[in-house]
Amino acid sequence: MNTATLSTALAAFSLFVLPLTPLAETAEEKGLAIAIEADKRDEGFGDSTANMTMELRNKQGDTSTRYIRIKTLEVIGDGDKSLSIFDEPADVKGTAFLTFSHAVKPDDQWLYLPALKRVKRINSKNKSGPFMGSEFAYEDIASQEVQKYTYKYLRDETLNGIDSFVVERYPAYEHSGYTRQVAWFNKAEYRPEKVVFYDRKNSLLKTLTYDDYQQYLDQYWRAHQMHMENHQTGKSTTLKWNNYQFRTGLSDRDFNKNSLKRAR
Repeated sequence: MNTATLSTALAAFSLFVLPLTPLAETAEEKGLAIAIEADKRDEGFGDSTANMTMELRNKQGDTSTRYIRIKTLEVIGDGDKSLSIFDEPADVKGTAFLTFSHAVKPDDQWLYLPALKRVKRINSKNKSGPFMGSEFAYEDIASQEVQKYTYKYLRDETLNGIDSFVVERYPAYEHSGYTRQVAWFNKAEYRPEKVVFYDRKNSLLKTLTYDDYQQYLDQYWRAHQMHMENHQTGKSTTLKWNNYQFRTGLSDRDFNKNSLKRAR
């Protein structure tokens, strides 16, 4: 066997015997992998109900509080469905908000206003507007499906003593109110701990923090407090959750435009 033939044979042999050196994972691939794992860990809860208080605080520190009931239906292969029913105060009592989140197409959202006794569809181009006067936009309260963003892993960082992945994500939705978001994911549980939002001019807009996580059904983590601070207006909104119930038997018929009018 001549030298050239021997070299060829050894090269071919090495393909079967020597381990292949894995290609380096790009920042985009790692960011996407983190988002996929976070989504995977929350699959299978079925449906849930909860009570929520929404505390609105203006720049002067004055507050007002609303009491809301939330129903959620998991939709495999697409975004979840949710129904929010306002119980107090009297000026918003009976208001109901229905969201059909979607993975790739714009979310469908409807608002029932009892004073007008009509259902108003939220225009897909207006999802950056404030939800019921809060610092949460309509697009913030829909389920955050993986396909709604592209991703880039930035770094590892310890946040309030929690080892976290820091991932930048870019909305795929052309009418989003944000150019980008920076999210901190708990390394152990892959749950979000903090999200920083940048507006269409790429200026710092809002920061969302998650607190008081509790685990349900030995798998599903839910933050019992979410605080959204608007750095540009000085306003903030705090959501406090309690009385979570899972697998209560909700179905598609509990989440349609007729259900808005009969929500009690």
